[in-house]
Amino acid sequence: MNQVERERIIELVKQEVVPAIGCTEPMAVALAVAKSKEVLGERPQQIEVWLSANMLKNAMGVGIPGTNMVGLPIAIALGAIVGKSEYKLEVLKDTTPEVVEAGRQYLKEERIRIHRKKEITDNLYIEVVSRNDDTTVKVIISRDHTHFSYIARNEEVLLDDMHPSEKVGREHVTKLTMKMVYDFAMTAPLEEISFILKAAEMNRKAAEMSLRGNYGHALGKTIFMEPKSQIFGDGIYAKILAYTSAACDARMAGAKVPVMSNSGSGNQGIAATLPVWVFATERLKTEEELIRALMLSHLTVIYIKQSFGRLSPLCGCVVAATGSACGITYLMGGNYDQITYAIKNMIANITGMICDGAKPSCSLKVATGVSTAVLSAMLAVEDKSVTSVEGIIDDDIEKCVQNMADIGLHGMADTDNLVLDIMTQK
Repeated sequence: MNQVERERIIELVKQEVVPAIGCTEPMAVALAVAKSKEVLGERPQQIEVWLSANMLKNAMGVGIPGTNMVGLPIAIALGAIVGKSEYKLEVLKDTTPEVVEAGRQYLKEERIRIHRKKEITDNLYIEVVSRNDDTTVKVIISRDHTHFSYIARNEEVLLDDMHPSEKVGREHVTKLTMKMVYDFAMTAPLEEISFILKAAEMNRKAAEMSLRGNYGHALGKTIFMEPKSQIFGDGIYAKILAYTSAACDARMAGAKVPVMSNSGSGNQGIAATLPVWVFATERLKTEEELIRALMLSHLTVIYIKQSFGRLSPLCGCVVAATGSACGITYLMGGNYDQITYAIKNMIANITGMICDGAKPSCSLKVATGVSTAVLSAMLAVEDKSVTSVEGIIDDDIEKCVQNMADIGLHGMADTDNLVLDIMTQK
């Protein structure tokens, strides 16, 4: 792999693996609101928000950091009051108790309306219209949680990137294959990829904070509680489940703690990072091995998400845990072929897990994903793989990933609509 190719992949990883506070969907909505406020020049008197189905689903039931409140309305209110677009997915990091109280008052004044945008095909779409007496500002985020596609003030269009050419845009930086992912993670100079350690540091701190507290369903803390020796034991497996689910517990409950995300999802970043970090730490692996395993995991997630897009009916923890299965397989001494076996084992096992929105119980799905990652890696290093005569698996690893993407995007589309209907009619 030449230097130009390496630099493009490094740029891609740095774009996709970024810090986030709170669930990325309500934070992206708050980001759009913050930008509309900045263009308007003052706090909006009225805010109207139109969202794609997947955005609405993922923002309805999740805790908003620093508020002890759940859902979109308070995220929108805080975006209008204290949000700063320069912070991107940390848009609400300046929130204080006083700001939260102002947000509660803003909600009481009934200044916010939220709708589903049905006539769009983009799964990630946010349209915010903010108004005061004589000015209307429209801001659209699409394709990516931080990508502003359209900004207008009254009749003046300030930005229009709704229909970019095929040669432009972050999604066209580098089209990955699994072999490219592996070769890059194994051969890139350490000084060029050591930045990935920041993901381990940040997500570890989130997990440890959660284990000291009592967030969400407290799944991580429950795994660590007695009588753990009678169920999970005290080994690597229990610690992988506990740390990963604990970080998710805190994040989904609205803890004001940053995590390193992947492809627009904090839970994906957690699931791609902590199983690998725990395994490497417990097995006393070298820093180089940890760096390469983390890079392999995160880049595998990015590679698979290129087939899915940002949001889909398939739970993102399936994809993220597939990344950690690859990282763990490498740490177990696995080669490229065995890493592809781990991917096939994952696809054969948990493809089809539905996404029913971001919420505290996501920690259960994350735990299911990473437990499957460990099992998949264990089988892979013994050269055991689900074969092409079984189910949706193909001999070609690229076709395997595409099969999973086709099921997740197209096969589960009706399921996604039904899930949203159930959620919105309760």
